Amino acid sequence: MTRTILITGASSGIGRATADYFAQKGWNVAATMRSPEGQKPSSPRIRYYRLDVTDTESIRLAIDGAISDFGGIDAVMNNAGYGAVGVFEAASMERIKRQFETNVFGLMNVTSCILPYFRARKSGMIINISSMGGKTTFPLYSLYHSTKWAVEGFSESLHYELRAIGIKLKMIEPGVIKTDFNTRSLDFINDEKLAEYQPYVQTAMSNIEQSYTTGDTSETVAKTIYRAATDGSSRLRYPAGKPAPLLLALRKLIPERWFIGLVRGQIEK
Repeated sequence: MTRTILITGASSGIGRATADYFAQKGWNVAATMRSPEGQKPSSPRIRYYRLDVTDTESIRLAIDGAISDFGGIDAVMNNAGYGAVGVFEAASMERIKRQFETNVFGLMNVTSCILPYFRARKSGMIINISSMGGKTTFPLYSLYHSTKWAVEGFSESLHYELRAIGIKLKMIEPGVIKTDFNTRSLDFINDEKLAEYQPYVQTAMSNIEQSYTTGDTSETVAKTIYRAATDGSSRLRYPAGKPAPLLLALRKLIPERWFIGLVRGQIEK
């Protein structure tokens, strides 16, 4: 029987690459995004649906549409998100709330809407896209990282109760990936009137932007997501793409001051 995955934020980057990869592997894909108009699927197995993770009604309509079109949903991938990056003091409360509304509450909204369906079936899988920045931190990423740390805590705790009723939960922790995250999906926050921060911002952002030119591809992450969805294990976390496996291992193994020194050495050089 052909399985079906619903993916949020599937218009580009990791979401789009994962939709294409799962379709190549014979899955049906409900690819969702805020504006699906004009999208051209790479496979007849892919169908597009409008879904805004901050709009509960759009989530329910997308889920119902996918179930009607494909006969069911076997997995949901919470991928929609963006990065608010920059000087925390320059961030308005509106921008802070928007970051959490999308990356945390949006993920929770989708999860809440699919759980009654999975619970009734006594099966299903939720795949949450976290980040290596859900267990580590980098300069100027205080807002983005705080949302991913929230996703990590939420997902780890939730997986206990879901496992007890036959639902699996997986977390993917991408590293530095060559996507449009650093342009299309990045909300840069700064105020040049805060002069004290500007030398640091220039140095740190230059090094951060450089790191994206040497990152892994979205397809690398898509393959890890597929492995998580099909390996049949109860494993919770899957690092994906360099330097995530190494960096997350170092975070566990070396003293905190050494790890912070390592980050500063790369970002502040």
